[in-house]
Amino acid sequence: MQLLDKRFLYAIACLLLAMITIQSGASIAKQLFPHVGPEGTTAYRLGFSALILCLIFKPWRKLPKNWRPVILYGLCLGIMNLTFYYAIARIPLGIGVALEFTGPLAVALFSSKRKRDYLWVLLAIAGIFLLLPNMNEVDGLDPIGVLLALIAGACWAGYIIFGKKTGGQSSGGMAVALGMSIAAFAVVPYGVISQGSALLDWSLIPLGLAIGILSSALPYSLEMVALRNMPAQGFSIMMSLEPAIAALAGLLILGELLSFWQWVAIFLVIGASLGSSITTKER
Repeated sequence: MQLLDKRFLYAIACLLLAMITIQSGASIAKQLFPHVGPEGTTAYRLGFSALILCLIFKPWRKLPKNWRPVILYGLCLGIMNLTFYYAIARIPLGIGVALEFTGPLAVALFSSKRKRDYLWVLLAIAGIFLLLPNMNEVDGLDPIGVLLALIAGACWAGYIIFGKKTGGQSSGGMAVALGMSIAAFAVVPYGVISQGSALLDWSLIPLGLAIGILSSALPYSLEMVALRNMPAQGFSIMMSLEPAIAALAGLLILGELLSFWQWVAIFLVIGASLGSSITTKER
């Protein structure tokens, strides 16, 4: 029992560190926007992440027989990253993550047929409603930013659905390395065309590499360690805290202040995700 407790606490520490690193990576990414834009920053993240993951997992050793779900998985991953960066260029990081979180939450709720899960749907809708931009306010949320974050959430839902199909053909590490490579092939050329020689600035490349490590390679490895040492339901419950961690990262690193009602909205989304995770039976 004591050994189990130690493994569980170790898994929690790994997962918390994964969430902190990924949101720290997003905060660094946002600071690169004035130099290479969201397109160039996405190119840095996907390009370096694909390179690192391929070196670690060597996906060419076991290529999938069915490429269709792998390609769709990679495209969802690439578009998700691009639209999310476009979104947080216009709205605060914590709000962007909360809105994007509606994607995996929708997958969890739509796969359930129990009436009590409608409560979590209502909580999520209430949170989104509070985050919708007020057109009468000059300093209200950018409506395009909100829309882009929701599109990123829809891509996240597709990433989960096609990721399950892709993961069945190879190990988790190989599947993600392949998906990240396809995402890089799809999005990196767009970033290069958009930003050109600005991406070759040697003062920015170390930051781009840091984004690739903090936003993908390191948190993915930590999440794999966590999954091996804790139940899937516990993993989902812990992941529900990510919008709050994103809001704190935005506050501490970027100085992004949120209003009282925006914090309420974020915690409504977290409550919906927590409730969905707790009441979902492990398969």
